[in-house]
Amino acid sequence: MENQLEQLKQMTTVVADTGDIEAIKQFKPIDATTNPSLLLKASALPAYASLLNQAKTWAGAKDGSAAEILSNMTQKFAVLIGLEILKIVPGRISTEVDARLSYDVDATLTSARQLIHLYNEACIANDRILIKTAATWEGIQAAKQLEKEGINCNLTLLFGFGQAAACADAGVYLISPFVGRILDWYKANHAGQDFSGENDPGVQSVSKIYNFYKSNDYKTIVMGASFRNIGEIQSLAGCDRLTISPGLLQELSELEQPLEQRLSAKSATSDQKASAYDAVSFAEELSSDAMASEKLKTGIEGFVADQIKLEQLMAKL
Repeated sequence: MENQLEQLKQMTTVVADTGDIEAIKQFKPIDATTNPSLLLKASALPAYASLLNQAKTWAGAKDGSAAEILSNMTQKFAVLIGLEILKIVPGRISTEVDARLSYDVDATLTSARQLIHLYNEACIANDRILIKTAATWEGIQAAKQLEKEGINCNLTLLFGFGQAAACADAGVYLISPFVGRILDWYKANHAGQDFSGENDPGVQSVSKIYNFYKSNDYKTIVMGASFRNIGEIQSLAGCDRLTISPGLLQELSELEQPLEQRLSAKSATSDQKASAYDAVSFAEELSSDAMASEKLKTGIEGFVADQIKLEQLMAKL
């Protein structure tokens, strides 16, 4: 019998949630995703020292303030890691816009276009890149424009149904609902409750979004992310895509029991109807969901903190 990772690959596109090239080589995912936290971890690995130096040399040759040079360095470093990953995966790499721009449409557009330009200069076509931005109202509107320009987007830090519905309404290419962080919030705020198996609120959230998308014929891809255990992954087998850390990929590869497909477009049903969003209705729905509004805010803050740490590290080179 094939192990559960191989079984999962037959019903779901498996994406590596890491910047570790050796782990990507080992598990052979279709796509890979990165974010500021993963880039910070990667920057500490000896194998990436040459990429850090390349980014520093490239950015230092450009005019600009110290802050602009650091921003250019981190962008270039992200793209250099992406280029290495694209030598291994047959699909796409997700590269994230600076989280400090999460509430600024124009700045997000500028940064996204710069990232695409860097990839294009390296002879990488747009169809191998996903630009990641937080699923704020501003991030979604920036993604809506980028999609019109032929730049596909991955809307991340997605916790609430309203965020998912607004992304579909905007026609974004892919969303990354965060399973584990939803579970974290419920465990912290509802101590003693059973959140195992099908009771996991993160699993329930992604299942609801998936069924809503398929029932309403949305083309936006659902890619579950931020897993705390393989049980969450098993419960979402059949989802369009799942982005999984190396540790959990390893666990799945060591299991040889049958893996049941839990989600299917053919059997999807939902009582939620498609609806259009504007800034006001989006804000109202988000603010009414304490978990989603809190996790979006703290998620952005966490990515910003790691972005700053990465810049501080690069400033010392």
